[in-house]
Amino acid sequence: MIGDVIGSRRVADRTATHRALNKALVDAAGDAIDAPAFTVGDEFQGSYRTVGAAIEAAFAIRLAVAPGIDVRFGIGWGAVTVLDSDSGIQDGPGWWAAREAIEWTASAQRQPGLALVRTSFRAEGENRRDLEAINAALLCRDHLIGSLDDRSLRIVKGLLTGKTKKDIAADEGISASAVSQRAGRDGLDLILLAAQYLRDVP
Repeated sequence: MIGDVIGSRRVADRTATHRALNKALVDAAGDAIDAPAFTVGDEFQGSYRTVGAAIEAAFAIRLAVAPGIDVRFGIGWGAVTVLDSDSGIQDGPGWWAAREAIEWTASAQRQPGLALVRTSFRAEGENRRDLEAINAALLCRDHLIGSLDDRSLRIVKGLLTGKTKKDIAADEGISASAVSQRAGRDGLDLILLAAQYLRDVP
């Protein structure tokens, strides 16, 4: 997994941004082979045992810093070699696949119809037959998340951390019914279900 901050040069408080993102990286380490960490500038990378684990980590990092910090990701599948353990610099087919993916993500964002894309997946050679299906799911999920207002974003974060709709309603100062209506209208329950399915991708 490779990620970077979108528009990092325009960030007013780079120190606070770095601090917030670094906390998100630590929290997303889980059972990573190589925990996600900064490499150069605002770019970071990490390795996971499955594509699903990498997708889940990218999703967790994105939500942890949203909406204040916007992040894009490239996820690659294949062998990875650590060239420098101190800096965490990697190489190998898996790393190059992730690099190709994040470069595609950055290019796609410049197209009006794909402006909300934040994550894409590439695989080494022709060893996976689920490449298109995974990317289709990521495209749709990114569009849903990118279409949320701040309140719906807070609600989906709460739901993902296991809060009940009643608890979230109390936090937001609205009724539980209003939370349920938003969950249905804005596709929040769909986002959760998609996260569950994507988490299990081998």
